[in-house]
Amino acid sequence: MSQQQHDADADYRFHRRFDRLGRLYGDAAVTRLMQKRVTVFGLGGVGSFAAEALARSAVGRLKLVDFDEVCVTNVNRQLQALKGTIGRPKAEVLAERLAAINPRAEVVATAMFYNAARSEQLLGDMPDFVVDCIDNISAKAHLLAACRERGIAVVSSMGAAAKRDPTRVEISDLSQTRVCPLARDVRKILRRKYGFPDEGPMGVAAVFSSEARAWPRELTYDKGQGFRCVCPNRHPEHTCDQRTLIDGTAVFVTGTFGLVAASHVVNTLTADLVSDALPASSRFDTEPSTVR
Repeated sequence: MSQQQHDADADYRFHRRFDRLGRLYGDAAVTRLMQKRVTVFGLGGVGSFAAEALARSAVGRLKLVDFDEVCVTNVNRQLQALKGTIGRPKAEVLAERLAAINPRAEVVATAMFYNAARSEQLLGDMPDFVVDCIDNISAKAHLLAACRERGIAVVSSMGAAAKRDPTRVEISDLSQTRVCPLARDVRKILRRKYGFPDEGPMGVAAVFSSEARAWPRELTYDKGQGFRCVCPNRHPEHTCDQRTLIDGTAVFVTGTFGLVAASHVVNTLTADLVSDALPASSRFDTEPSTVR
């Protein structure tokens, strides 16, 4: 087989990889997605599902940012938490998984904690979209403000823990979220510290749940010793020991958050090519001009 024939065969098989996506969105949309760069911050129960959905949706360059290592307590909700991966960097393990899904994609693993000092390093490549799945509120607020300052489109996950009903997951402008305490606190910080508007749309697409929280239940498997952190990497800026409460989580809720976030990215990036790609309920404050 000649090199030209080999390349043509490889292209054919690559096209087949996204055949069903193409039948839904069209060739032009899939071609555009192959050229787009998306950065996912936070690779937990939400971020890992968002990242994998984007890889399976033909996004050509994915940067995965998470400082943490896989912990045994991640198994119930995180795609990279498998036998043999405990203690390995989450970003690295997930990058390997996504490269197997889409071998032609450029998948970059970055084991780093987002903060103000690292903002330029992590956002300086100006991705076409950012998916914010950070659960540290100070880091989350700074990331959202940094994206607005740079003109980078962003979708942000609010609180996915302490929920049981995936049918209550919604997406709207951050100003329109309800019930979610995290969304309320993020709004306050963005308005007080970063000059976001006190009234009207804030220009941040937010995935949230309207379900009331479920308080964590006491467990007995630690023989009455109470909570003990077993994380392999206790990052000084974000540890279990610093938390006053450890909420329960369910993969069918956290995963739904991630999938909804990924759908917003794909539908926004292809909206002008597919007239019915973005549902009317999701058409809010993400100006097409901000998406490169």
